[in-house]
Amino acid sequence: MFSYFTIESNLFVLAVAVVLTVRPLADGRGWRVVRLDSLLGFLITGLVYAIVLAPQVHLTGAALVATIGFHCVSPWATVPAWLLLGPRPRLTWGTVGWAFAWPLLSLGYIFVQGAFTHWYPYPFLDAGKLGLVFAALFKLLDRKLKPLPS
Repeated sequence: MFSYFTIESNLFVLAVAVVLTVRPLADGRGWRVVRLDSLLGFLITGLVYAIVLAPQVHLTGAALVATIGFHCVSPWATVPAWLLLGPRPRLTWGTVGWAFAWPLLSLGYIFVQGAFTHWYPYPFLDAGKLGLVFAALFKLLDRKLKPLPS
């Protein structure tokens, strides 16, 4: 389950919500990164689900309820809650840079474990298919770009 970015995002938001409930003015370098990751993770989760995954899944019962909660309610409540409640200002450009560590590590983990298990949590992250797409893209670019002198 932890291979799913959605689950990781929900855990980030849960941790942030608990800390902010106990310490509404929590702050610190690491905290700022975690807070921004909770926002970025849920924004990415909500958008990817709405644009890419929702048209492909047709769930019912408990799976539908969980999907609505994890992919729709939580992401689209987290960002407005930050807009309304803050705390702000907390973000620096350093925070922004470090906030990309988790999504990149998560993506790296998905590709490494997928290479061994041949399972990817999201169909659009299959490294074999992506590799073919990117190879074809590079081939097209190679033909279209201006030649470089030898």
